[in-house]
Amino acid sequence: MAIVLHIDTALDRAFVGLSRDGKLLKELGNSVQNKHAAFVQQAIQELLYTLGISFSEVDAIGVTSGPGSYTGLRIGMASAKGICFALGKPLLAVSTLAVMVAAAVETYPDFDLYAPMIDARREEVYTALFSTPDKPVLAPHAAVLRRDLFATYEGAGKILCFGNGADKWNKRFTNLKNIQFGDVAYNGNHLGRVFFSAFTNKQFCDLAYSEPLYVKDFFSGQEKTVL
Repeated sequence: MAIVLHIDTALDRAFVGLSRDGKLLKELGNSVQNKHAAFVQQAIQELLYTLGISFSEVDAIGVTSGPGSYTGLRIGMASAKGICFALGKPLLAVSTLAVMVAAAVETYPDFDLYAPMIDARREEVYTALFSTPDKPVLAPHAAVLRRDLFATYEGAGKILCFGNGADKWNKRFTNLKNIQFGDVAYNGNHLGRVFFSAFTNKQFCDLAYSEPLYVKDFFSGQEKTVL
Protein backbone atom coordinates (compact mmCIF):
# COMPACT_ATOMS: atom_id res chain seq x y z
CA MET A 1 0.00 0.00 0.00
CA ALA A 2 1.35 3.43 -0.95
CA ILE A 3 0.03 6.84 0.04
CA VAL A 4 1.31 9.64 -2.18
CA LEU A 5 0.91 13.36 -1.56
CA HIS A 6 0.89 15.11 -4.93
CA ILE A 7 1.52 18.77 -5.65
CA ASP A 8 0.78 20.37 -9.01
CA THR A 9 1.37 24.09 -9.51
CA ALA A 10 2.64 23.93 -13.09
CA LEU A 11 -0.30 25.56 -14.87
CA ASP A 12 -3.10 28.06 -14.26
CA ARG A 13 -4.83 25.83 -11.72
CA ALA A 14 -3.02 24.25 -8.78
CA PHE A 15 -3.89 20.92 -7.18
CA VAL A 16 -2.85 19.25 -3.96
CA GLY A 17 -4.12 15.73 -3.40
CA LEU A 18 -3.65 12.48 -1.55
CA SER A 19 -3.99 9.10 -3.21
CA ARG A 20 -3.69 5.54 -2.00
CA ASP A 21 -2.44 2.93 -4.47
CA GLY A 22 -3.25 5.27 -7.34
CA LYS A 23 -6.81 6.01 -6.23
CA LEU A 24 -7.55 9.60 -5.30
CA LEU A 25 -8.71 10.07 -1.72
CA LYS A 26 -9.25 13.81 -1.87
CA GLU A 27 -7.88 16.86 -3.63
CA LEU A 28 -8.09 20.62 -3.27
CA GLY A 29 -7.68 23.13 -6.08
CA ASN A 30 -6.80 26.77 -6.53
CA SER A 31 -7.58 28.78 -9.66
CA VAL A 32 -5.82 32.04 -8.72
CA GLN A 33 -2.34 31.58 -10.16
CA ASN A 34 -0.58 34.25 -8.11
CA LYS A 35 -1.80 32.59 -4.90
CA HIS A 36 -0.42 29.11 -5.58
CA ALA A 37 2.39 29.53 -3.02
CA ALA A 38 0.03 30.38 -0.16
CA PHE A 39 -2.43 27.70 -1.23
CA VAL A 40 -0.08 24.70 -1.21
CA GLN A 41 0.90 24.53 2.47
CA GLN A 42 -2.62 25.33 3.70
CA ALA A 43 -4.10 22.70 1.38
CA ILE A 44 -1.67 20.04 2.58
CA GLN A 45 -2.59 20.64 6.21
CA GLU A 46 -6.30 20.61 5.42
CA LEU A 47 -6.06 17.37 3.46
CA LEU A 48 -4.15 15.52 6.15
CA TYR A 49 -6.51 16.74 8.87
CA THR A 50 -9.68 15.96 6.92
CA LEU A 51 -8.55 12.46 5.98
CA GLY A 52 -7.02 11.70 9.36
CA ILE A 53 -3.65 10.89 7.81
CA SER A 54 -0.36 11.94 9.38
CA PHE A 55 2.81 12.87 7.51
CA SER A 56 4.43 9.71 8.85
CA GLU A 57 1.89 7.63 6.89
CA VAL A 58 2.71 9.31 3.59
CA ASP A 59 5.08 7.15 1.53
CA ALA A 60 6.22 9.65 -1.10
CA ILE A 61 5.77 13.20 -2.34
CA GLY A 62 4.93 13.71 -6.00
CA VAL A 63 5.29 16.91 -8.02
CA THR A 64 4.65 17.89 -11.62
CA SER A 65 8.08 18.99 -12.79
CA GLY A 66 7.08 20.87 -15.94
CA PRO A 67 6.98 22.33 -18.42
CA GLY A 68 4.68 25.12 -17.33
CA SER A 69 4.76 28.43 -15.51
CA TYR A 70 8.31 29.16 -14.31
CA THR A 71 7.06 30.57 -11.01
CA GLY A 72 4.57 27.76 -10.54
CA LEU A 73 7.19 25.08 -11.19
CA ARG A 74 9.54 26.60 -8.61
CA ILE A 75 6.74 26.72 -6.03
CA GLY A 76 5.81 23.08 -6.55
CA MET A 77 9.36 21.74 -6.60
CA ALA A 78 10.45 23.77 -3.58
CA SER A 79 7.39 22.66 -1.58
CA ALA A 80 7.85 18.99 -2.46
CA LYS A 81 11.60 18.96 -1.81
CA GLY A 82 11.17 20.79 1.49
CA ILE A 83 8.78 18.13 2.78
CA CYS A 84 11.03 15.34 1.52
CA PHE A 85 14.11 16.80 3.21
CA ALA A 86 12.28 17.45 6.48
CA LEU A 87 10.58 14.06 6.74
CA GLY A 88 12.94 11.78 4.85
CA LYS A 89 10.38 10.95 2.17
CA PRO A 90 11.24 10.01 -1.43
CA LEU A 91 10.47 12.46 -4.25
CA LEU A 92 8.59 11.58 -7.43
CA ALA A 93 8.67 14.08 -10.31
CA VAL A 94 6.67 13.56 -13.50
CA SER A 95 6.29 15.67 -16.62
CA THR A 96 3.19 17.85 -16.81
CA LEU A 97 2.83 16.63 -20.39
CA ALA A 98 2.73 12.98 -19.27
CA VAL A 99 -0.13 13.73 -16.86
CA MET A 100 -2.00 15.49 -19.68
CA VAL A 101 -1.56 12.35 -21.80
CA ALA A 102 -2.96 10.16 -19.00
CA ALA A 103 -6.18 12.19 -19.19
CA ALA A 104 -6.21 12.16 -22.99
CA VAL A 105 -5.83 8.38 -23.28
CA GLU A 106 -8.80 7.96 -20.95
CA THR A 107 -11.02 10.30 -22.99
CA TYR A 108 -9.71 9.50 -26.49
CA PRO A 109 -8.38 5.92 -26.42
CA ASP A 110 -8.23 5.30 -30.17
CA PHE A 111 -5.28 7.45 -31.22
CA ASP A 112 -1.81 6.28 -32.18
CA LEU A 113 0.06 9.26 -30.77
CA TYR A 114 -0.78 12.00 -28.27
CA ALA A 115 0.61 15.52 -28.50
CA PRO A 116 -0.04 17.60 -25.36
CA MET A 117 0.60 21.29 -25.93
CA ILE A 118 1.10 24.06 -23.38
CA ASP A 119 1.09 27.69 -24.51
CA ALA A 120 4.67 29.02 -24.19
CA ARG A 121 3.69 32.52 -25.35
CA ARG A 122 4.48 34.26 -28.61
CA GLU A 123 4.51 31.65 -31.40
CA GLU A 124 5.76 28.75 -29.25
CA VAL A 125 4.33 25.79 -27.37
CA TYR A 126 5.77 23.20 -25.03
CA THR A 127 5.00 19.84 -26.55
CA ALA A 128 6.03 16.20 -26.93
CA LEU A 129 4.68 13.02 -28.49
CA PHE A 130 3.59 9.97 -26.51
CA SER A 131 2.11 6.59 -27.39
CA THR A 132 1.13 6.13 -23.72
CA PRO A 133 1.80 8.29 -20.63
CA ASP A 134 4.97 6.34 -19.85
CA LYS A 135 6.19 5.94 -23.45
CA PRO A 136 7.43 9.22 -24.95
CA VAL A 137 8.17 9.13 -28.67
CA LEU A 138 9.42 12.70 -28.88
CA ALA A 139 10.89 14.35 -25.77
CA PRO A 140 9.42 17.55 -24.27
CA HIS A 141 10.65 20.62 -26.10
CA ALA A 142 9.69 24.15 -27.09
CA ALA A 143 8.41 24.32 -30.66
CA VAL A 144 7.55 27.21 -32.95
CA LEU A 145 4.04 26.76 -34.34
CA ARG A 146 4.10 25.82 -38.01
CA ARG A 147 2.00 23.64 -40.29
CA ASP A 148 4.53 20.80 -40.52
CA LEU A 149 5.19 20.59 -36.77
CA PHE A 150 4.73 16.78 -36.68
CA ALA A 151 5.32 16.03 -40.36
CA THR A 152 7.99 13.46 -39.52
CA TYR A 153 5.34 11.38 -37.74
CA GLU A 154 2.55 11.59 -40.33
CA GLY A 155 2.98 7.93 -41.21
CA ALA A 156 2.61 6.83 -37.58
CA GLY A 157 -1.18 7.17 -37.61
CA LYS A 158 -3.67 9.52 -36.01
CA ILE A 159 -2.29 12.19 -33.69
CA LEU A 160 -4.42 13.87 -31.03
CA CYS A 161 -3.39 17.40 -30.05
CA PHE A 162 -4.78 19.01 -26.91
CA GLY A 163 -4.12 21.67 -24.31
CA ASN A 164 -4.16 25.47 -24.59
CA GLY A 165 -1.20 25.36 -26.97
CA ALA A 166 -3.17 23.12 -29.33
CA ASP A 167 -5.99 25.66 -29.37
CA LYS A 168 -3.49 28.27 -30.52
CA TRP A 169 -2.15 25.99 -33.28
CA ASN A 170 -5.64 25.06 -34.44
CA LYS A 171 -6.54 28.72 -34.92
CA ARG A 172 -3.52 29.36 -37.15
CA PHE A 173 -3.72 26.34 -39.45
CA THR A 174 -6.55 24.19 -40.80
CA ASN A 175 -6.75 20.80 -42.53
CA LEU A 176 -3.63 19.47 -40.82
CA LYS A 177 -2.82 15.98 -42.08
CA ASN A 178 -3.56 13.17 -39.58
CA ILE A 179 -4.06 15.77 -36.83
CA GLN A 180 -7.19 15.98 -34.69
CA PHE A 181 -7.88 18.21 -31.72
CA GLY A 182 -9.52 17.31 -28.43
CA ASP A 183 -10.66 18.92 -25.21
CA VAL A 184 -8.71 17.36 -22.32
CA ALA A 185 -8.34 18.36 -18.68
CA TYR A 186 -6.50 16.33 -16.06
CA ASN A 187 -7.25 16.17 -12.35
CA GLY A 188 -6.18 14.38 -9.18
CA ASN A 189 -7.36 11.01 -10.45
CA HIS A 190 -4.85 11.16 -13.29
CA LEU A 191 -2.11 12.54 -11.03
CA GLY A 192 -2.71 9.75 -8.54
CA ARG A 193 -2.35 7.03 -11.17
CA VAL A 194 0.76 8.51 -12.77
CA PHE A 195 2.52 8.99 -9.44
CA PHE A 196 1.58 5.49 -8.25
CA SER A 197 3.09 4.06 -11.44
CA ALA A 198 6.29 6.03 -10.79
CA PHE A 199 6.31 4.84 -7.16
CA THR A 200 5.77 1.20 -8.15
CA ASN A 201 8.65 1.42 -10.61
CA LYS A 202 10.85 3.12 -7.99
CA GLN A 203 11.39 6.19 -10.14
CA PHE A 204 12.63 8.26 -7.20
CA CYS A 205 14.53 11.51 -7.75
CA ASP A 206 17.79 12.74 -6.30
CA LEU A 207 16.72 15.44 -3.87
CA ALA A 208 19.95 17.40 -4.17
CA TYR A 209 19.85 17.70 -7.95
CA SER A 210 16.15 17.65 -8.85
CA GLU A 211 14.95 20.79 -10.55
CA PRO A 212 11.97 21.88 -12.66
CA LEU A 213 11.79 20.93 -16.31
CA TYR A 214 11.72 24.45 -17.70
CA VAL A 215 12.47 23.27 -21.28
CA LYS A 216 13.45 26.84 -22.18
CA ASP A 217 16.13 28.78 -20.31
CA PHE A 218 14.78 30.65 -17.30
CA PHE A 219 15.69 34.32 -16.92
CA SER A 220 14.81 36.01 -13.64
CA GLY A 221 15.35 39.53 -14.93
CA GLN A 222 17.37 41.72 -17.21
CA GLU A 223 21.10 41.18 -17.44
CA LYS A 224 23.19 43.80 -15.74
CA THR A 225 26.18 45.31 -17.48
CA VAL A 226 29.35 45.11 -15.40
CA LEU A 227 31.66 48.09 -15.95
